[in-house]
Amino acid sequence: MTTSSSERGVSLGMPELPAPAYPDDVRARLEHDAREIIDRYPDSRSALLPLLHLVQSEEGHVTRTGMRFCADMLGLTTAEVSAVATFYTMYRRGPSGDYQVGVCTNTLCAVMGGDAIFSALQEHLEVGNGGTTADGKVTLEHIECNAACDFAPVVMVNWEFFDNQTPESAKRLVDDLRAGRQVDPTRGAPMCTFKETARMLAGFPDERDGAVEATGSAGPASLIGLRLAKGETGAARVVHPRDGGPHDEPPEDTAVHEPSPTEHLSSHDAPQDTSASDPAHPAGPADEEG
Repeated sequence: MTTSSSERGVSLGMPELPAPAYPDDVRARLEHDAREIIDRYPDSRSALLPLLHLVQSEEGHVTRTGMRFCADMLGLTTAEVSAVATFYTMYRRGPSGDYQVGVCTNTLCAVMGGDAIFSALQEHLEVGNGGTTADGKVTLEHIECNAACDFAPVVMVNWEFFDNQTPESAKRLVDDLRAGRQVDPTRGAPMCTFKETARMLAGFPDERDGAVEATGSAGPASLIGLRLAKGETGAARVVHPRDGGPHDEPPEDTAVHEPSPTEHLSSHDAPQDTSASDPAHPAGPADEEG
């Protein structure tokens, strides 16, 4: 004996209607830009990622209409486009703020205070992870490593770096964004909205005066290893003992050891007492079970 879907408590519902098309003027503008993108690739399918950024720049997230547009332009199915759009976290699936504020909570940033920053911003903005403030200005999210561990803890706004943050500085940052005050990244180009950022990620130039020149290069902390590899050394410094006790600076007439490029400068690389070097605290073999 078989039972119907209604008897089993299953509602099949109505099939989803096709996504609406863009208005004619919007589609004409997007088609012009899309063809410029597609022409860059020998295989048109390769243009899908920048095309998704293009449609994201239109509405602030990738809509069903945007995915339908990409599919039409590239001769793909909407399922094929959706499979890509849902795989990459840089493509938003729902409405979000003008400023995507991401707090790195990966290992090093978390240890250096990233978790505290994220918690403070959740309380300050009254939103959860992925939530957007009522004024539509800020969307908060925790993000994975952004390869800026030497500036931890790091906050990113629309993919621009704000280094060495604290809970208080991060709260001032989001307050300035919501109030429309000028905010300058630690490194990188001047701030712009998420839609403007998405258009640049689609491959179109940043046409703001001085924006390209302001991008700069790697910060000093990122270049220390390169300087050491070239044989350059910084000023000598005194490493405090591991136990954190008092440590007098050497007298002025005392020669200070100048480390070589091959020597470690971190106190964490100092020798540690072991059972072999500290007989008073031997580490005996672990007892065998049974």
